[in-house]
Amino acid sequence: MLHEWRLTMPALTGKEKRRAWVYVPDSARADQNRRYPVLYMFDGQNLFSDAEATYGKCWGILDYFCAHNLPLMVAAIECSHHKESDPCGGRLSEYSPFDFSAPEFGGDIRGRGKLTMDYYTETFKPYVDARFPSIPDREHTFIAGSSMGGLMTLYALMEYNQVFSRGAALSPSAAFDPEGVRAMIRAARIDTTVLYMDMGQQELRGRGDRKLYADVTAQLMKKGVLLTSRLVPDGGHSEASWEKQLPLFIPTLLYGLED
Repeated sequence: MLHEWRLTMPALTGKEKRRAWVYVPDSARADQNRRYPVLYMFDGQNLFSDAEATYGKCWGILDYFCAHNLPLMVAAIECSHHKESDPCGGRLSEYSPFDFSAPEFGGDIRGRGKLTMDYYTETFKPYVDARFPSIPDREHTFIAGSSMGGLMTLYALMEYNQVFSRGAALSPSAAFDPEGVRAMIRAARIDTTVLYMDMGQQELRGRGDRKLYADVTAQLMKKGVLLTSRLVPDGGHSEASWEKQLPLFIPTLLYGLED
């Protein structure tokens, strides 16, 4: 069952409406007392339907979850569709914990990732927990995303670790502020945390990209994160590539929690 509605994120885009989705396993119909872990995700428009996906290809979340009867809910909100130059900012702004410079995207980007995560944890999650059959505790609350959403997943696990215990960061965009990412991990205080993280072979353009990914991997392991880190053979920076990783990162998130 896929539920869709519209909500506002006042601190980010005022009264402007944007779409939100919650997927609930069909097994909930047969057992109304059953409760499920929840995977919160970014870029909700790219998850469930090719027709709604930004580039015409979604992750295939709905097909994959239904085919495997997974005991896991998914909750997501679509990203901002404003330009970065707009006063309210765009996707890069909403999905970055840091201010950074990106001339290819119009110049300086004001990081408003904290506002985004505050909304997810203080407004969106309580709404989901109140209306859907979730298990609301930290152990059963996960987060995942790709690209800037992958960066936000790292941020959520490091800075909102009291809420999220597990995550999946696919192709995380650490290169916009490598030192910011390193400092964030160094300063984090975390409890037991599980993370799947990967990068596609096609995304590693040079020695600097490989070193940064290796550095982030090493820092996370030093911090004590229970990390599955992977370089995806021939993997690219696209929904089609990330969809192929579902059979790898979903079991990582569910490991030890299955019925």
